Amino acid sequence: MLKRLVVTGYKQHEMGIFDDKNPGIRFIKKALENRLRSLVDEGLEWVIVSGQLGVETWAAEVVIDMKKEFPELKYAVLTPFLEQEKNWNENKQEKYRTIIESADFHRSLTNKPYEAPWQFIEKNKFFLRNSDGILIVYDEETDGSPKFIKQEAERYAEKADYEVLTITADDLRVVTEEEQLDEWG
Repeated sequence: MLKRLVVTGYKQHEMGIFDDKNPGIRFIKKALENRLRSLVDEGLEWVIVSGQLGVETWAAEVVIDMKKEFPELKYAVLTPFLEQEKNWNENKQEKYRTIIESADFHRSLTNKPYEAPWQFIEKNKFFLRNSDGILIVYDEETDGSPKFIKQEAERYAEKADYEVLTITADDLRVVTEEEQLDEWG
């Protein structure tokens, strides 16, 4: 049973999304919500993200909304280093602050500002060791940063009782079609 789930995926620029007005965000969030709802029904207690812009911040927003219906659902933001939002624009920083303030738990895993890629590697190892599974928004056809954690998670799952779940481009297409049918219906 999945009690602690890491959620990750593409950074928003990897999906060609550069502002909050992009209509695709709604469908990504709906796909995340659908998957999280079924996992909550099966006993999911914690969602863990590192707070990167894109899938992870959208997942946090979905959990914040879901907490109204499922107050027992919690989320943690465990950043790979301090001040990861330092170079983001003011709008993104404000949104990030809201996500941090609403989190049930928040801390930096290395307690220092960005130094080198080793901080991401350590974050991935920590996430795998301290969760029961991972949900990755990733499609094999579209390369991007999530492929590294997906490969690590699949290797980890070969040795440990660990679940690797994905939301693919096909899954997003289905959600988009369902949402549009609901609107037109």
